[in-house]
Amino acid sequence: MKTTFKFIAQPGLEDPSLIVGWNRDAGRIAPKVIDFLNGKLGSQKFCEIEPDRFFPLGGVSVEDDCIQFPESSFFYVQTRDLVIFKSDQPAYDHYAFLNSVLDVPERYGKVKELYTISGMVSHVAHTTPRRIFTVFNQPEFQESLQSYNLEGLTWEGPPAISSFLLWIARRRGIHGLSLWLEVPFYLAASEDLWAIRFTLSFLDQRFNLNLDLQELDIKIREQNEKIDRLRDENAEVNRCIGLLESGFSLKEEVQLKLAQEIHEHLKRDM
Repeated sequence: MKTTFKFIAQPGLEDPSLIVGWNRDAGRIAPKVIDFLNGKLGSQKFCEIEPDRFFPLGGVSVEDDCIQFPESSFFYVQTRDLVIFKSDQPAYDHYAFLNSVLDVPERYGKVKELYTISGMVSHVAHTTPRRIFTVFNQPEFQESLQSYNLEGLTWEGPPAISSFLLWIARRRGIHGLSLWLEVPFYLAASEDLWAIRFTLSFLDQRFNLNLDLQELDIKIREQNEKIDRLRDENAEVNRCIGLLESGFSLKEEVQLKLAQEIHEHLKRDM
């Protein structure tokens, strides 16, 4: 069975680079980064992967009173020879789906480089500078990016879908990199604006995008001020964050309570 693509436009691309992000992500890193790029760069949607082969269509989820239909959309930035892919993670036939992610941009030439974006829950405080952890699919590509001060990721557990995509890309001779942004556990269900900005800053340097990130700087200050107000009002929240800032860990039940307190506080102030 062939994958069904729905093409809306036929962009003129030559050996494009590909950025991939999944909709459900810790700290909403990937969807927010891609939405920001699409908005600032004037990206145009040019293709969708039809969902019926890869997603259950018998029911849809509801989030913030809105029906969430499966999305797998490709966007292009003509002036940067860049393709951006935003999608839900497939439920079925993952191998065919991930090959399809690479098939679409390769209609316009060899994919030059692949970058996937993901958030990674960490036991750090929001006041701690974030780190970008990385997984490369080829050592020579890793060597070419040494100047960016990226940290290697050591992981023992089931591979993520981005890791499978890197593996498929390697089999097709495509240099690939997974970016894993450190996200404080109590911002995982909200937005980690600092990590979102950090990701955009890396992509801005890598692709010379000339992004204006000032609006994110303002939002970061506002988010930090909201958490500071909660710390002033709630001594236990302040104590827990203080422990994290000092490098101590928290018990699981304390983590859950802190995450709930901060999530509800940020949601009220939205």
